[in-house]
Amino acid sequence: MLKKKLGQIKLLLLDVDGILTDGKITYTENGKEIKNFDSKDGLGLKLLMESGVKVGIITGRKSKALTARCKNLGINIIFDNIKNKIKALDTILKETGISTENTAFAGDDLPDLCVMKKVGLSITVSDACSDVIKEADIVIPQRGGKGAVRQICEDILKAKNLWSNIISGFL
Repeated sequence: MLKKKLGQIKLLLLDVDGILTDGKITYTENGKEIKNFDSKDGLGLKLLMESGVKVGIITGRKSKALTARCKNLGINIIFDNIKNKIKALDTILKETGISTENTAFAGDDLPDLCVMKKVGLSITVSDACSDVIKEADIVIPQRGGKGAVRQICEDILKAKNLWSNIISGFL
């Protein structure tokens, strides 16, 4: 059943802190924020987008580091500094024309629960808060910022029977 749901995904939405990053927020002495992103997650997202799956961000924080990362990856659906994640989801679905059933969301903390309950496939990471783990359809064994997004991308691509062709392209 989960493989079928993964294969139907046309839109992957991600929270940032705790999903694309390890959740740590570092500030320099000048007050600049530093975030660490996993390069393997980046390749996974690029491969997913090249396969035709749209990728977007819904996050409660605004960050220049996130803006730069999204630009680098070619992610154009960015909803940051969001207080109402359901409103952001509804806007994204309306703009893309993609249904909730064909949408997956990966989140790790309480503000993500509302979106996780509404989409067709909810995903979290192994170090998410326990209430999110209980509600998720899939719990990825990796921790946030440690290749979890790469695993999500691979799982979707494998469910769509695209992974072997992707591997062949690198040989």
